[in-house]
Amino acid sequence: MSGRLHIAIGQHSESGVKPVNQDFHGAVEPHGHLLVTKGVALALADGISSSPVSQFASAAAVRSFLEDYYLTSDAWPVRRAAQRVLQATNSWLHAQTQRGEGRFDKDRGHVCTFSALVFKGRDAHLLHVGDTRVYRLHAAALEQLTEDHRVRASETVSYLGQALGMAPSLEIDYQHWPIETGEVYLLATDGAYELLAAADVHGALACCGGDLDAAARSLVRKALQRGSRDNATLQIARVESLPPEQLDELAILRDQLALPPPLHARMRFEGYTIQRDLQVSARSHIHLAVDDHTGEQVALKTPSIGLRDEPASLDRFLLEEWVARRIDSPHVLRPATIGRPRRHLFVAMEYIDGQTLSQWMVDHPKPSLDSVRDMVQQIAKGLQAFHRKEMLHQDLRPENIMIDRGGTVKIIDFGAVHVAGLAEAAQRPRADAIVGSLQYTAPEYFIGDGGTPQSDLFALAVLTYQMLTGQLPYGLQVTRLRGAHDLGKLDYSAVRTHRPDLPPWLDSVLRQALHPRPARRHEALSAFVQDLQQPAARHLASARKPWIERDPARFWRGLSVLLGLIVVALLARLARAI
Repeated sequence: MSGRLHIAIGQHSESGVKPVNQDFHGAVEPHGHLLVTKGVALALADGISSSPVSQFASAAAVRSFLEDYYLTSDAWPVRRAAQRVLQATNSWLHAQTQRGEGRFDKDRGHVCTFSALVFKGRDAHLLHVGDTRVYRLHAAALEQLTEDHRVRASETVSYLGQALGMAPSLEIDYQHWPIETGEVYLLATDGAYELLAAADVHGALACCGGDLDAAARSLVRKALQRGSRDNATLQIARVESLPPEQLDELAILRDQLALPPPLHARMRFEGYTIQRDLQVSARSHIHLAVDDHTGEQVALKTPSIGLRDEPASLDRFLLEEWVARRIDSPHVLRPATIGRPRRHLFVAMEYIDGQTLSQWMVDHPKPSLDSVRDMVQQIAKGLQAFHRKEMLHQDLRPENIMIDRGGTVKIIDFGAVHVAGLAEAAQRPRADAIVGSLQYTAPEYFIGDGGTPQSDLFALAVLTYQMLTGQLPYGLQVTRLRGAHDLGKLDYSAVRTHRPDLPPWLDSVLRQALHPRPARRHEALSAFVQDLQQPAARHLASARKPWIERDPARFWRGLSVLLGLIVVALLARLARAI
């Protein structure tokens, strides 16, 4: 079992003295890429005793979580995927409650408590609401990892403060931590955990050996024998093996594919006929090819010879197609359809008959503001498609923007994309590496703070500025940043210095989007696009401010120069008089 994540699971549930078992439990240990991108999941729910339908609620909660969690985007990290599923489940349960007796008395509605434990990569992720519990087993104690959501009315009276289906919105406890081989975790309902101790668990594990189902059954029955008056359910999870550090889906795929031979015109390769070279660089070779089965023209990309001994570079190469297949936007390059298994490492993408933004800027050295607005709006829509999947592009530059003959703008080249879900599995949760072109990279990367969607916004604002002026807003100053103390030294060059024909408010909009600190930029791409179309009142007001208020640093520098010239002139005059 070494070399991959393996969690041994045992579970058992009994109704005990009650006629109906309102507990429900389940677990999934997938294979293949789902094991890497989603991990192993256990879930447990406990229906409230006062409700005649809570057993349906607990069953629906566990089933929907274990089914829908594995259907969420591979790009999402565990927290986002699991919470999205639980929020949807909560909404459905609450709607059922509102249709039945529970609309008058929530204690009779579709309500249940819930705990889930997800093992992914070398980490555990816990999601919890209510008073089911998750424990970690130690030599002499059970460490409770969850907090009971119960409100104490008195020393003897308490009631459930939070549960699935209780209210239209839901606060879900979340935490995560690194795991180690040999660790044992327990998920339990109150009918079990109130009557069991660490010694009982150790005894059951010793007696049952590797049969964790038998151990769970033994513990549940022990709780019932000790007088449990409720349903009793217990799940045991033991970490048997962990994947190597930084193992991810792309590395697995890379090891399964052979490196392609050099390609040339009229050559047949993997069901394609090569027509001609499109681009040759130090990273890759791009060829125009035709699919022999469909006749479709594609851009077929293979790694350059220089990358063949660099696994990390090959992983970034494979990342392009992985990302493209998970994004659906007319403003993002789409992958070609490949209906056959492949033997070699290559990427097939749609062929765009058009030009790069770099060439467009050469052809349009002083474009109208309206034409730039249209371009920016399309690029922003493409970036939003990345951000919805918790991806950062991280390499937005003129060469990575294509414009087809119909005027549609598309973002290309995904080798630098940060995918939260993949990074989580590979133990690299932060987007902190500088992987794109330096002059378009946001300041936070240079000072070690890592990237956010506002970092892609910064790059888009740089492109906007460059399209309008042919220049960069900070020149190459950003690339020389070494710490947070350097941020205040960045000197923005006003757009109207290069293009006096542009409206005065434009500098205020761009200054905000290009602010050295991400928190001071626009909150969303849509806000930046909106300000370019219809500037907010603060930007219009800024345009009417005197020079000293709009740009005090530049004002005082200019005044100092002027005073210096005056002094020199006076001294010269004085010298002549003497």
